[in-house]
Amino acid sequence: MRSIWRTLDRDTVLGIAAVCLAVGVIGVSYGTTAVAQGFPAWLPVVLGTVVLAGGSEFLFLGIIAAGGSPIAAVLAGLLVNARHLPYGLSIPDAVGTGPRRLLGVHVMNDEAVALALAEADPMRRKAVYWACGLGVLAVWPLGAALGVGLGTLVPDTAALGLDAVFPAVLVALVLPALRDRATFGAVALGTAVALLSSPFLPAGLPVLLALTGLVYACPRLRRQPVPASDADHARGQDSARAPEGRPAPEHPPVPEIRPSAEHPPARERPSAAHNRPLSDPPPTSGNASAPHDRPPAGHHPRASGDESARVARSARETS
Repeated sequence: MRSIWRTLDRDTVLGIAAVCLAVGVIGVSYGTTAVAQGFPAWLPVVLGTVVLAGGSEFLFLGIIAAGGSPIAAVLAGLLVNARHLPYGLSIPDAVGTGPRRLLGVHVMNDEAVALALAEADPMRRKAVYWACGLGVLAVWPLGAALGVGLGTLVPDTAALGLDAVFPAVLVALVLPALRDRATFGAVALGTAVALLSSPFLPAGLPVLLALTGLVYACPRLRRQPVPASDADHARGQDSARAPEGRPAPEHPPVPEIRPSAEHPPARERPSAAHNRPLSDPPPTSGNASAPHDRPPAGHHPRASGDESARVARSARETS
């Protein structure tokens, strides 16, 4: 893996550093929030190292702090982390193989996957994924530890406003997706169900009931037309591999090249030796005359033997 780090340029390294800095700031907010809710100081640091999933950790501690069931908190955290399934399918080459894959799956996060998918070269994709993943693994527990220390020193952490950092980041990530009608309808329906059921259900269950918004989104996503480029690409892949029992697709016809100044018509070459004029000498094995090397009309090459005598006699009779 040492050689892949050479593929990272200065701009890419600065982008990864900026992402890690932002994750560290959110980690500070996570640590202060955990201490303010009465959790022990070691818990956010351990969760930040073992779980390494900010959304799931925030949700888990929030449900427990509100008096919810630990089972509901775990289920809600697993639901949030279910997005890692398509993440792993999208970048299998960057995660690694063998024992290294275990660490590669552990450091998988939103930022590392997003930056890796932006790279077209496989080596750069792997380098960006591991650099960002290991960076987040280092700064997230460190930020949580700093947040714990800050929350211990400052009596009222809410006055700093750090508890609003993570929700603000989530809202900024969600807003662009709300431009789609199906997504907006699903979010609106799920939010309404969660808010209406919160007074009657234990903490954590309203979050799970928010999945009812998918009932609104799924039928509408199926009816959405496929973009023309994607349809043509899929049709090309289907025609490239013909199924068994069906003939392979025919190749497109070769376009006809019409005679022009750049492509003059080819001269027909005689197919037999007896079709040549008498004036043309038969070709020899060492010096065969091409059709375009024939003498012009009216020109008689030098003849020999009986043929030359016959030509001379006919010329005298004509004169």
